Amino acid sequence: MTGLKNRISRRAFGLLAAASIAAGTLGVGPALAQQPTIPIIVKDTTSFYWQIVMAGARAAGKELGVNVPELGAQAETDVNGQISILENAVAGNPAAIVIAATEAKALGKPIDEAAAKVKVVGIDSAADSKAFTSFLTTDNVQGGRVAADGLAAAIGEANGGKIEGDVALITAQPGAGSLEQRAQGFKEQLAAKYPGLKLVADRYADGQATTGLNIATDLITANPNLKGIFASNLIMAQGVGQAIAENDLGGKVALVGFDSDEKLISFLNQGVISALVVQDPYRMGYDGIKTALAASKGEKVEANVDTGANLVTKANMKEPKIDALLNPKLN
Repeated sequence: MTGLKNRISRRAFGLLAAASIAAGTLGVGPALAQQPTIPIIVKDTTSFYWQIVMAGARAAGKELGVNVPELGAQAETDVNGQISILENAVAGNPAAIVIAATEAKALGKPIDEAAAKVKVVGIDSAADSKAFTSFLTTDNVQGGRVAADGLAAAIGEANGGKIEGDVALITAQPGAGSLEQRAQGFKEQLAAKYPGLKLVADRYADGQATTGLNIATDLITANPNLKGIFASNLIMAQGVGQAIAENDLGGKVALVGFDSDEKLISFLNQGVISALVVQDPYRMGYDGIKTALAASKGEKVEANVDTGANLVTKANMKEPKIDALLNPKLN
């Protein structure tokens, strides 16, 4: 019964979103009704990462005179919710759409169908579709390589320069294009550069920080030679960081996370986390809207844009460029 209520709720929201997009008025006053509308559809509007993306999109909308409805599923795992939101956004006849696909395979066909009617610009996470007018994302394979380098450096620093021992990879959920690419890059870099590091566990979670905590706790117990963990997104880094803190293993078991928020920055300051691989979500949102507007006008846009990934440590976190990534302006 709860599932039925949730589906009805999502359907009702989707219909409201479509009607509002068609009128050009979702979240704005009548003065903006004549502006082009470009909705941005993210994975989860409550996550700090996606709030940064939306802040960038809002800034672009304000600067360029675009109405930017901010839409998202109830959670990053809510694939059906995102599909419904996309379908209803298309029904609203916007100038273009910006979307971060929750799950690559499931969103492929819906994006194909959407792109037959409106320009679709992808950000952050890929889908099994060749219909994107442009795609802006971190090179996630390279991000995984950066994570492997950061983990190896932290292990070496903690072990007198010896880069050896068991390491683990924890991924938030299966099937997400960006996460699979990070895992690919991480494993490729270990194999190519760090023969002394043995990947003893490659685990998937369910998108919940508590699950990441439990997986990490089990790994710590089962692997006394565990020297490092790569937690490939923000939620997993929160959970694994908690496991490291609870077991008093900061500096003993290196942890590299992906993305940042106040909790992860605190863990970094405390030495619980060794390093973070930080993207530029603000740029994704800003340039996503800017690119979508240009595409809607028939202007030529780049097919693929790498928005960059940076290794953040306690040593460099106060540098101006890094500080701007860690402390973005949300208003």
